[in-house]
Amino acid sequence: MPGIVGLITKIGRERAEPQLQRMVGALHHEPFYETGTWIDEVSGIYVGWIGKKNAFPGGRPIGNHRGDKVLFLSGEEFSGPATTPFFENNGHGAAAQQVSYLIERAEKVETFPASLNGRFQGLLVDKTAGAALLLNDRYGLHRLYYHEAADAFYFAPEAKAILAVRPELRAIDPRGLGELVSNGCVLENRTVFRHIGVLPPASAWTFRKGAVEGKGRYFDAREWEGQEPLDLEEYYQQLRAIFSRNIGRYFGGNQPVGVSLTGGLDSRMIMAWLRAPAESVPCFSFGGPFRDCQDVSIARKVARVCGQPHHTIRVGDDFLSKFGHYSERTVFLTDGCVDVMHSPDLYINEIARQIAPVRMTGNYGGEVLRSIRAFKPAEPPQGLFTAGFMTYIAQARQTYASLIDVHPLSFSVFRQAPWHHYGLLALEETQLAVRSPYIDNDLVRTVFRAPASTLSSNDISLRLIEDGNPALSKIPTDRGLTANSGLIGALRHEYQEFTFKAEYAYDYGMPQWVARADHAFSALHLERLFLGRHKFYHFRVWYRDALANYVREMLLDSRTLSRPYIEKKTLEQIVRGHLKGDRNHTTAIHKLLTVEHLHRLFIDAP
Repeated sequence: MPGIVGLITKIGRERAEPQLQRMVGALHHEPFYETGTWIDEVSGIYVGWIGKKNAFPGGRPIGNHRGDKVLFLSGEEFSGPATTPFFENNGHGAAAQQVSYLIERAEKVETFPASLNGRFQGLLVDKTAGAALLLNDRYGLHRLYYHEAADAFYFAPEAKAILAVRPELRAIDPRGLGELVSNGCVLENRTVFRHIGVLPPASAWTFRKGAVEGKGRYFDAREWEGQEPLDLEEYYQQLRAIFSRNIGRYFGGNQPVGVSLTGGLDSRMIMAWLRAPAESVPCFSFGGPFRDCQDVSIARKVARVCGQPHHTIRVGDDFLSKFGHYSERTVFLTDGCVDVMHSPDLYINEIARQIAPVRMTGNYGGEVLRSIRAFKPAEPPQGLFTAGFMTYIAQARQTYASLIDVHPLSFSVFRQAPWHHYGLLALEETQLAVRSPYIDNDLVRTVFRAPASTLSSNDISLRLIEDGNPALSKIPTDRGLTANSGLIGALRHEYQEFTFKAEYAYDYGMPQWVARADHAFSALHLERLFLGRHKFYHFRVWYRDALANYVREMLLDSRTLSRPYIEKKTLEQIVRGHLKGDRNHTTAIHKLLTVEHLHRLFIDAP
């Protein structure tokens, strides 16, 4: 993920500058990235930035008129005029004028950086005082990794930049790995690497004369949790006013914005309130090899009603022929924060960038408006891991249980978002800029005042769609939902729920007894009745068929079988059973491939 990178130290320029250059070089992943460096030797501050071309501010330095303060900010920030994001411009010069308000606010506004709205990471340098302020957004979604050494403090948007200059950190943290295997993410701002942490949300860490001075926070979730609740109608009217007023600012800027449309509620709410000329906002959806899934067929109708073009990006033979490349690169680009299951997302976002370099999504809509919990601990196959490693799996379950005992919305936006959702976001952000109106500060603050009943219901979302564009409310969602649907709508919903669960059962969720029965009738290819109705990737059958050689070569390799936490015989049984087709170990294979890539890319690598 593009961002700012560097070190704050007393070691001197002759040692620090080469380290800065190596850190920047470790993150230059794409030809459309731009990089640069800035050094204040007196203060011991060495900063670099990696950004996509034409993205602003992109981490580049923004100085005040006296030249004694400099702000480096990466990400996007939307606290400006309601219809104009700060970087809207007709060229680089105009953009530079627009971002100047950020340094002015940093100097004059007492609530900086709390007054910022968006996903960002930054460093504010006061050259006169020899001081700096390292900061990130209040959700922690624009992640900063850090390492505190005796002679320097390192920070970077990807852990690999720190590993590039501190090779002694190339070691797996077993607690972090246990959480990654169990929960799909590492918890509590830890990582899978020993002695590398993640800056907590809303951090404001101060440095002076090359060393850490304080680790403060500029925001506490209790500020929003403690608000007075609203009654249902007042809540809806406030939410509608904020959503409809702010949606335009997320479509501004100097680059085209495309909408990633699904068959669900959240991207449709965006389209319902988007007041854009016909044929001006490209829309796209992701499809698979079997048929047009619900996302594609429904999104096509939504785009047509709104007068916008629609594209389908398909994942099929071309992706499968390059799976080795995409699976390895997915783990590499995200430092292992997502598993290889999301390798199709890298493939489709590379293509989506050609449609529009900025991608508008409905991500986080369900988590914010309906408090959807997106992850929970999962038990690995019995006997796959050693007894010693299973203690870390058990600890991961206990940690998770202690973390969910908070306000459900606080869990969604301040824990689930930066720990679980971050990995996929980081992967997508390597290719294009990702935006969502659902983590707008005004909107999230208002949802904290929602009546409890609305957080477990689709009613508010359906009403927003109907009020914004009544024609869109008549198109059933991928789960068969419409406003005022009646008996026919209820039956349609039940049917779509059945097809959704059936596809889950025929894909990664297939129980072992069903896998044995399915194998007995494999000549009938029963999966074709269900696969592709809701999902565009189908790893159970892919691992069994098209990717069988890859799975075998990776997981039955002597290096994989010798990992100290793996039970060799069980791993061999898992691979052979899945490839034969009478067992389903899709989720385990995801985890095993991901962890093996982690070892080969970050631990074993020179």
